[in-house]
Amino acid sequence: MTQTSGRPRTSSHRRPSGGGRPSGGPRRSGSSRPSSGPSPLEAALTAAAESPAPVARPFAEFNLPQPLVTALVGRGMEQPFAIQTRVLPDALAGRDVLGRAQTGSGKTLAFGIPVLARLHANPTPRKPMIPRALILVPTRELARQVADALTPLAQALDQRVTTVVGGLSMGRQIDALRRGVDVVVATPGRLIDLMERNSCQLGSIEITVIDEADHMADLGFLPAVRQILDATPNGGQRLLLSATLDGGVDKLVRDYLTDPAFHAVAQTTDPATAMDHKVFTLRGEDKVAVASEIAVRPARTLFFVRTKHGADRLAKQLSRAGAEAAAIHGNLNQNQRQRALDAFASGHPRVLVATDVAARGIHVDDVDLVVHYDLPNDHKDYLHRSGRTARAGARGTVVSFVEPFQTRDVVRLHRDASVTATTDQVHAGHDVVRELGASGEPVIIQPLPSQGREGRGGRSAAVRPVAAWAAGAAGRPAVRAPRVRRAAATSADPTALIMNGRVRDQEPLLRRSGTVAPSHGSNGA
Repeated sequence: MTQTSGRPRTSSHRRPSGGGRPSGGPRRSGSSRPSSGPSPLEAALTAAAESPAPVARPFAEFNLPQPLVTALVGRGMEQPFAIQTRVLPDALAGRDVLGRAQTGSGKTLAFGIPVLARLHANPTPRKPMIPRALILVPTRELARQVADALTPLAQALDQRVTTVVGGLSMGRQIDALRRGVDVVVATPGRLIDLMERNSCQLGSIEITVIDEADHMADLGFLPAVRQILDATPNGGQRLLLSATLDGGVDKLVRDYLTDPAFHAVAQTTDPATAMDHKVFTLRGEDKVAVASEIAVRPARTLFFVRTKHGADRLAKQLSRAGAEAAAIHGNLNQNQRQRALDAFASGHPRVLVATDVAARGIHVDDVDLVVHYDLPNDHKDYLHRSGRTARAGARGTVVSFVEPFQTRDVVRLHRDASVTATTDQVHAGHDVVRELGASGEPVIIQPLPSQGREGRGGRSAAVRPVAAWAAGAAGRPAVRAPRVRRAAATSADPTALIMNGRVRDQEPLLRRSGTVAPSHGSNGA
């Protein structure tokens, strides 16, 4: 078994890395961060973002395994995104990588593709509880989304991916590890629990990825991340990619990455132009009424609040006002949170109320409106909340509800986030509110994903009843569909719905609502 180290590795432990270090980039050292001005790592990333973009070329020209290329093309991904074009050559060559890119820019596959390709190039029989690659993420939702993006590609290479996260059965996760896996996508806390039980051994890890390390720092996970990295072998490849780099991440990089390649992608659009930022100044007693008027719009709307109870309360208030809404927050277990996200992604309900715990875990296509019902704590939370819209080059609108005493707070928030917003003093029935409430393309309701056997009882976790709202055909008003819930997983028809105690087929219901439910794909990452 490969020898592990109890302390951060030094460059003497590493093999020589191929390729040149970017000109002017800092070498790894133990020096402290300068007291003022950008850190050397920030300067190197800025220089990388300003460097000329590599020549665009398809995945087929990156010396990837042919089954992997075929799987990518089969999922509609022939041409890599900008961050993928930059990262792939160095990552495939085995270099450590420090990368930065916008949310929704494709960074999941920027590290996922090299992980799968390098494991395929060095085939090793799977061993119980001994994975070969590790991807650390801060939240359960992000772990699920990373695994969902990588699993179809891994299967094309006869590789197995599993998740190790809190909130789900530890026994099931241990069983998956015992059967042998190649890639583990994990949150730090649950992974350490399994390491302490000797149920997940990191002595054979060849590649470690740390995704959204700045969020790890925000959540206080960096000590756990260090403990995990110390358990991986010296000489393994390490990649760190995130939308932002601060909060102690620079020291993590200096301690654990050796002569990294720096890759960053400049924002293709300024946040002020990629998103329309608006401030609605209003009285506190008007917030629910204004939110309700916005929430009945035909497109998806995502509201952010500060507290768990506030999320549940607002979801109920919006539902009573005629806009069915679901809530997602930290008091829900993983299955409940995932079912709420699946329902929102499927289009029923079209409104989701979330706390900050879910801000980075919500990756749903076509969310064109984010509402800060409660202002976030700081500009980083503002950007990550807002980043749920205008993803991958799309446009979106971000609205902040601001009471008069919060005016200075929102000015500072926008200044620190480098965005410019328009301001309107509004109330229920205001023209600006009505215009926003009528905006957006009607949601096309999709069948809910099949629910697997989760939980202690071994039963399918049925989606709780929600009212499906479907926009009618062109020129017709939105129509409220009958209240429905998912049939048990044992039903022969995965699109069956239970209505008034009888199993009904979903397609006629959707057609009567003026909605078609075509199959669709996602150009992932």
